[in-house]
Amino acid sequence: MLFDRLRRFCVLLDCPELDSPPVFSPGEAVSGRVVLELSGEARLGALQLRAQGSAKVHWTESRSAGSSTAYTQSYSDQVPFLSHRHTLLAPPDNGEVTVLQAGKHEFPFTFQLPETLATSFEGRHGNVRYWVKAKLHRPWSVVKKAKKEFTVIEPIDINTPALLAPQAGVKEKLARAWYCNRGQVSVSAKIDRKGYTPGEVIPIFAEIDNCSTRTVVPKAAIIQTQTFIARGAKKQKKSVVASIAGDSIAAGKREVWHGRALKIPPVGPSILQCRIIRVEYALKVCVDIPGTSKLLLELPLVIGTIPLHPFGSRTSSVSSQYSVHLDWLRMVIPEEPEAPPEYSSVVSSEESAQNLSPPCQDELRNGLEGPFFAYIQEFRYRPPPLYSEVSTASRWGTRAGITPSGVWYNTS
Repeated sequence: MLFDRLRRFCVLLDCPELDSPPVFSPGEAVSGRVVLELSGEARLGALQLRAQGSAKVHWTESRSAGSSTAYTQSYSDQVPFLSHRHTLLAPPDNGEVTVLQAGKHEFPFTFQLPETLATSFEGRHGNVRYWVKAKLHRPWSVVKKAKKEFTVIEPIDINTPALLAPQAGVKEKLARAWYCNRGQVSVSAKIDRKGYTPGEVIPIFAEIDNCSTRTVVPKAAIIQTQTFIARGAKKQKKSVVASIAGDSIAAGKREVWHGRALKIPPVGPSILQCRIIRVEYALKVCVDIPGTSKLLLELPLVIGTIPLHPFGSRTSSVSSQYSVHLDWLRMVIPEEPEAPPEYSSVVSSEESAQNLSPPCQDELRNGLEGPFFAYIQEFRYRPPPLYSEVSTASRWGTRAGITPSGVWYNTS
């Protein structure tokens, strides 16, 4: 039998660094080889190669059709990104088989990635995956298969006018208790730009004015929102990826944040161009007001892959100039990272009522596994590569937190 003589059958992809996982950008050429090692002479049919990539979503929801009738509604969708076929070893025209001698045989291949691809991603209700699969045929025998996954990162350059623009907002709220007016609480906040990369520090400038009769507590957090879309329906999952808390503010007092630092952990970049999967980020500044719902101010963020140029910022903030020197390969998280706070602690009760609250603590321990994507634990072991103009032109950054197969990984 052939497969008794088959010592090794695998797909290898060429990488700039020997020990690094295969990571590519849209439009790049992917090259590699299929390795076939035989212990003796073998008769083969054909050796075929196929490269594929797609985004998929799937989830179910329970529905009620009456007091005693219930059913499950399923939602699914798929978007193909890549499909390439190539025959590496074709059978002779006379219908005979090909005979290979004992030893190691390599079959090189190369193909071009499309210019538009979504970043690799693994989420609870969907994923974006890319892989190369080889099939070895022999007459009257089962097909032998070998598969190799790889990661694709869509470059997001934060050195653009839209992502360098400052973000600011103002919110206010009347504190009420038992229909009594307890005074007004207001918050104004500003950050120097919209675009950041993992490892950077966001300096938060804020002013919290407590004109109520209660003591309030200001907080800030980075929120990741994963949105899955199928058949006109949406499913969202929100996670707190980093947070800070300020000092309590007594009644009638004011607190000012002069660039309070909030560091971005190794998370995956934003995914904004995929029709069925979106990964978005926001900075939320909230004020806990006893006896009433939280005061919440949200500023949009985009997590990119190409760091800020040393002199590309509108400001001369230390964090901005420092970010370009970050090496994601050296960003690690302690073996026992501090768990992020509950999502409900940094959002208003109105939002929680809209079924956008995060999972409970038990679910967080089981769910914070992945991608590109706020699943921080993955990045303790496999932080993403550094992105620069040079590496992007020549060849996350999360979530990258890349598995041996080459994708950000998150099991649920």
